[in-house]
Amino acid sequence: MLTNSTFLPATTGVAPLDDTDFSLYFSFLQDDSFLPEMPPAKRARRAAPEDSDPRSESDDSSKAPPAPPPRRLWVKERSRAWWDQCNRPDFPESEFRAAFRMSRGTFDMICEELGAAVAKEDTMLRAAIPVCQRVAVCIWRLATGEPLRLVSKRFGLGISTCHKLVLEVCAAIKSVLMPKFLRWPDDPTALADARRKFELVSGIPNIVGAMYTTHIPIIAPKENVASYFNRRHTERNQKTSYSISVQGVVNPDGVFTDVCIGWPGSMSDEQVLEKSALYQLASQCGILKEDWIVGGVSYPLLDWAMVPYSQRNLTWAQHAFNERIGEAQRVGKEAFARLKMRWGCLQKRTEVKLQDLPVVLGACCVLHNICEMRGEELGREEMGYELFDDEMTPENGLRSLTAMNARENMARNLLHSGLIGTGFV
Repeated sequence: MLTNSTFLPATTGVAPLDDTDFSLYFSFLQDDSFLPEMPPAKRARRAAPEDSDPRSESDDSSKAPPAPPPRRLWVKERSRAWWDQCNRPDFPESEFRAAFRMSRGTFDMICEELGAAVAKEDTMLRAAIPVCQRVAVCIWRLATGEPLRLVSKRFGLGISTCHKLVLEVCAAIKSVLMPKFLRWPDDPTALADARRKFELVSGIPNIVGAMYTTHIPIIAPKENVASYFNRRHTERNQKTSYSISVQGVVNPDGVFTDVCIGWPGSMSDEQVLEKSALYQLASQCGILKEDWIVGGVSYPLLDWAMVPYSQRNLTWAQHAFNERIGEAQRVGKEAFARLKMRWGCLQKRTEVKLQDLPVVLGACCVLHNICEMRGEELGREEMGYELFDDEMTPENGLRSLTAMNARENMARNLLHSGLIGTGFV
């Protein structure tokens, strides 16, 4: 990264740095072809003998003042050995996958898709950072959650440069990849396939998605602190917690088809759902028609949202229904667990500013979908994370008489069809 020089004032008794000492901290540009040529008058003065009398030179006030000495630009010397090794074709695939949570083939595909959006042109002063290195900085930061100073050491770039690259690549993922890899299935074949797979898992017909909401820890914001205070996490962890929410709907393969990101952590799952675009489209536009999205007890029962029974003293049929719908719910929860296991930045409080965080979280969801679609498996080191989110029953949990009747019919059918297990016996 090119920087302007700022020298501290000389201290008494301390000799100034000579060229040898200065080279320990900075390396000047090797190519001097871009530096302006020394003025002829200055070159003549340097070539004159030491005993020459400067007063013998003619004083012509009409001449322009001599040009100032040229400023020299430098680049701080940083090691890129780790990234250069990763970027070699013979770098072990297992180590590449452990570092970036994906195979080299998937990584190259993402670089190719984002090339036009993130590429920069070379300048007269320095060469542009390659696209693959830009994408690698972002993905490694999301995968590990390491602070920017460690990202800087890994890739041989400045801290501010790494921060800028992460935001730029995440914005490119949102604009270029999200429309391709995170979208609601409008293809009848895809919807039919989702219904079939969910019915195989749960025995309940016409399910096209499983809904879940998780929270991402954040540093206490400077404004509206109370809105982001997460009381449930604070009580459970015995530590003051602030968060923002991520609501997502996944298909039977664990791929996100809808996300709602960024609402404050003090809001319940019911409130987040009501603020989402999915709620507006499903309730007012009827995009689901006769299909269902299943959720946990923290969501209300709606014309298009099917949830378990939450009251006590359930009948056998109601127990059977809760057991089977739990299998469909598990698809959504396991997808969120893999999301957080794959992208370590979601497990800890992040340095990203609050206004930039939704774009970063959206990029994680898109990259999760790409990995799931391409069959990228998680390694052992990522499998130790346990997802836990508090579920609170909404005050008004029954909002649709049609859905209540449909749920009662499903419960009776499951009880008489022999699809129930023995979990409640």
